[in-house]
Amino acid sequence: MSDRTDCLFCRIASGEIPADRVAEGERWLAFHDVSPQAPVHVLVIPKAHIESVADLDGESMAVAGELLIAAAEVARSLGVSEDGYRLVTNRGTRAGQSVFHLHIHLLAGRDMAWPPG
Repeated sequence: MSDRTDCLFCRIASGEIPADRVAEGERWLAFHDVSPQAPVHVLVIPKAHIESVADLDGESMAVAGELLIAAAEVARSLGVSEDGYRLVTNRGTRAGQSVFHLHIHLLAGRDMAWPPG
């Protein structure tokens, strides 16, 4: 895990690029997606560079857990927890990953279809 100057989300996490921040912890950041796919669309990212869920290991296990807890806290703070929300992470281009820095999409505020793809 390292910070990368060529990574959009690392630059957002460092404050170099502004974002509409929702919440922040020591090792994670939550901010509104610039291209929302639902009335509520927040991204929860680790501040350290991790490319995708496939790159998680024993060393990053605590960060992975914090991201899920942060997503649940953000959902509560935005008032969408009771009504329901979806958490999504993509791994690889075919799955729709366009920024290669681990992120969890928190989607809410509308009915969600299943299957999602």
